[in-house]
Amino acid sequence: MANRLADATSPYLLQHADNPVDWWPWTPEAFAEARRRDVPVLLSIGYAACHWCHVMAHESFEDAETARLMNDHFVNIKVDREERPDIDAVYMEATQAMTGQGGWPMTCFLTPDGEPFHCGTYYPVEPRAGMPSFRQLLDAVVQAWQGRGAEVRKAAARVVEQLSAQRAPLPESILDEDVLAGAVSRLHAEFDADHGGFGGAPKFPPSMVLEFLLRHHERVGSSGSGHSALEMVEGTCEAMARGGVYDQLAGGFARYSVDSAWVVPHFEKMLYDNALLLRVYAHLARLGNPLGARIARETAEFLLRDLRTPEGGFAASLDADTEGVEGLTYVWTPDQLRDVLGQSDGDWAAELFEVTATGTFEHGTSTLQLRRDPGDQTRFRRVREALRDARDRRPQPARDDKVVTAWNGMAITALAEAATTLDEPAWLDAAAAAADLLLRRHLVDGRLRRASRDGVVGPADAVLEDYACLADGLLSLHQATGEPRWLDAACSLLDTALEKFADAQHPGMYHDTAADAETLVRRPSDPTDNASPAGASALASALLTAAALAGADATARYRTAAEQALSRAGLLAQRAPRFAGHWLSVAEARAHGPLQVAVVGAADDADRAALIAAARRAAPGGAVALAGEPETAGVPLLAGRPLVDGAAAAYVCRGYVCDRPVTTVDDLTATLTR
Repeated sequence: MANRLADATSPYLLQHADNPVDWWPWTPEAFAEARRRDVPVLLSIGYAACHWCHVMAHESFEDAETARLMNDHFVNIKVDREERPDIDAVYMEATQAMTGQGGWPMTCFLTPDGEPFHCGTYYPVEPRAGMPSFRQLLDAVVQAWQGRGAEVRKAAARVVEQLSAQRAPLPESILDEDVLAGAVSRLHAEFDADHGGFGGAPKFPPSMVLEFLLRHHERVGSSGSGHSALEMVEGTCEAMARGGVYDQLAGGFARYSVDSAWVVPHFEKMLYDNALLLRVYAHLARLGNPLGARIARETAEFLLRDLRTPEGGFAASLDADTEGVEGLTYVWTPDQLRDVLGQSDGDWAAELFEVTATGTFEHGTSTLQLRRDPGDQTRFRRVREALRDARDRRPQPARDDKVVTAWNGMAITALAEAATTLDEPAWLDAAAAAADLLLRRHLVDGRLRRASRDGVVGPADAVLEDYACLADGLLSLHQATGEPRWLDAACSLLDTALEKFADAQHPGMYHDTAADAETLVRRPSDPTDNASPAGASALASALLTAAALAGADATARYRTAAEQALSRAGLLAQRAPRFAGHWLSVAEARAHGPLQVAVVGAADDADRAALIAAARRAAPGGAVALAGEPETAGVPLLAGRPLVDGAAAAYVCRGYVCDRPVTTVDDLTATLTR
């Protein structure tokens, strides 16, 4: 049996390389083999940090008898959803349509033409709770294919036809002040005033919604909907940061909380979650919130310490489990605390972190929470450091070290913005190193690839979110450094995205795959913001920012494209603002601007440094701010903006109207906060 996964760049595929299952990667040859043998395709989709993917692999894919059934009657294809989000999107839509829910591992049965006829998620090794065992399912599919093959094929064709008919473009709609205020009101109605966040369990960090609410508060002020928006942000950010979903010893957020109070996390840590949340907490810190500053610092350090790869990128995730056990690395009992800290400090830590005799997790263990101020900071630092050192000696979760373009783009944006907000140059250096890696390795013949590992780029083409999120990150670097190369690279990516991903018949609509990408049974185009921004909303964000930074020729084109994209999001923002957080953030930036701050002065001028620092403190989210010497080549924002009487100066333009230049921090702050 050929080991076709042995050379994969995906750690998830490599986890299955030695299974007795005769796995194929997603290739035309796999489907040709299914046609040759006249057997269905068994498509299994998951990702490296997925706990139930590991469980199903151990129960079924490592079992010789189950593998024999799979090999005899199917062509078996294994896909990493993070490396091929396009494939995942197509078959997740089918799974949700057939079952009413989705998740991973995803298990789909396809015709040799790729059309799905039966889909589900995890299947157990034995029947339970009305769910068939995986082997029972395999037997049923084989009987249906062999006994009613023509009927099965017709049913699969109808599934694809119905899904295609349902995926119409969002209608053109208005995303104006009324929609923005209405979104705040609707979010307030769904807000959990006791625990923060929105809705019940399981509860996911609503990073993009929080960013929207922050921008709304910054634009409308501290009364009315602005006050309500800030309350929701502060309440949610504090609840998450003090709960078990946040790593109280080493920083970084878990994927979600299984309960409504943020106590017990699903322990996997994803790059995209932490990048998006770093940005939110850094922006909260900009408003003078000390908790926001602490969590932003700890989250940034988590990214650099635990997710940074030797090549300078950022790894995709840390596993949910360790040695097959969820939470093994992270949870504690009172006795374990005493063993590390001694009786006195152990008892103090148990009370402080809410580690109880009965436990808040499983088998008498507890997650660590920090619901109150420790008081004695010296003691707290000593205890925290000792516990972290002890935890580091435990078995550690595996790391999925592939470098995903879009997620690294989000990390670049967050680190660049946090670096300028909290004056941490090392974070900016890390962001620039990641950007340099992506442009050197992931950009192949002018087109992006989705991911790399160990510096070797994978074969999968980038999707829309990759172009958009990387462009956004490069624009943040351009603002933070003043270097024209980042602007040039961002604009090149945006030009490609506009050419390859736009829908020619529906202005403002974008597909998630390029026009010349591999043809699937349906071309995916999901406009909703879920765990990370939709490709289209991320593109709208980058276009709006580029329009405020690029030269005159590109400005109008980018602005028009951003406006057209926003014109498709109004209905979504009205009806489901929790799934339009990034769209709403972009709309807030449009409503508040374009707001441009250009600071000119010599590179070593202390007044220039003070002015740009003040601009970054006072300018709202979505504004652009940049410093450099007058008439710096390749930096359009500095063109035609000289020194004022030989002194450093700040030029502020809002909504295409420019104020007179100012030379003092007080005048600049007053201009930006009026």
